[in-house]
Amino acid sequence: MKSTKPLRIKSISEYHRLMKLDQPAHPLISVISFEDIKRLADDSPQSLTLDFYSIALKRNFNGKIRYGQQEYDFDEGVMIFISPGQVFSIEAYEELKHVGWLLLIHPDYLWNTPLAKSIKQYEYFSYSVNEALHLSEKEEAMLAGIMQNIEREYHATIDQFSQSVIAAQLELLLTYADRFYHRQFITRKITNHKILNRLEDLLTGYFQSDTLTTNGLPTGSYIAEALNVSPNYLSVMLKVLTGQSTQQHIHDKLIDKAKEKLSGTDLSVSEIAYELGFEHSQSFSKLFKSKTNLSPLEFRQSFN
Repeated sequence: MKSTKPLRIKSISEYHRLMKLDQPAHPLISVISFEDIKRLADDSPQSLTLDFYSIALKRNFNGKIRYGQQEYDFDEGVMIFISPGQVFSIEAYEELKHVGWLLLIHPDYLWNTPLAKSIKQYEYFSYSVNEALHLSEKEEAMLAGIMQNIEREYHATIDQFSQSVIAAQLELLLTYADRFYHRQFITRKITNHKILNRLEDLLTGYFQSDTLTTNGLPTGSYIAEALNVSPNYLSVMLKVLTGQSTQQHIHDKLIDKAKEKLSGTDLSVSEIAYELGFEHSQSFSKLFKSKTNLSPLEFRQSFN
């Protein structure tokens, strides 16, 4: 019976051995051509977790990658970002055939550089595989060129500038990816507007059911899971498309529901607060006033 425990890869050298590659030229950073990775079809699908960052630029991938419960078929040029400790698996039913580049970089390599902290601020490292970055041919060529610049630099004679040059190239790659992701939120309108419509339907159903009273306000994680996207992806997408966070959308729906009850029922403020999932009416009143500039009672009195 196959073990469900992920295989932890602690070093880039260990990853090279697993993928039947030559030893890396540098122990803490490696750029790999996917054409050099040809695992056999009878290899068992294996969940992996890496102790280092992985940035993949893939095209014409004939297998499947699983990331948590998500599955994605790579049938066009896309990019994915995986941070240390995240679990994913690769499944192939024949010899892998795909082109592109894989950049592996251990956190130790970034020590004593500004990227050591700032790399954690790029939200897309926590996106799921099915939220991959889609690229035009021009964008793909640009990012592949940066990866190859990194490869050439660590293969050259190492000097006091090598780490700074590579860190600068990596930061440039991450900044471009940030730009392209924000563009993707806007240009992939059909997909993203479907998510927005599902979000609206989900919140409407939640606020019309008894779930609100028993479980309280839905969390961003709950909403993201129900929409089959990662919390960070949903949050950034909403910010780009609507200017509001997931929590702000939840609160707006809450205030709409509160206005209905204040204007259309005789329930007390405390009773309304309870029905909306608040343990204390003061918390409800504070949120309501922050959103409307009126207290619940002042709002109700405005209808008299």
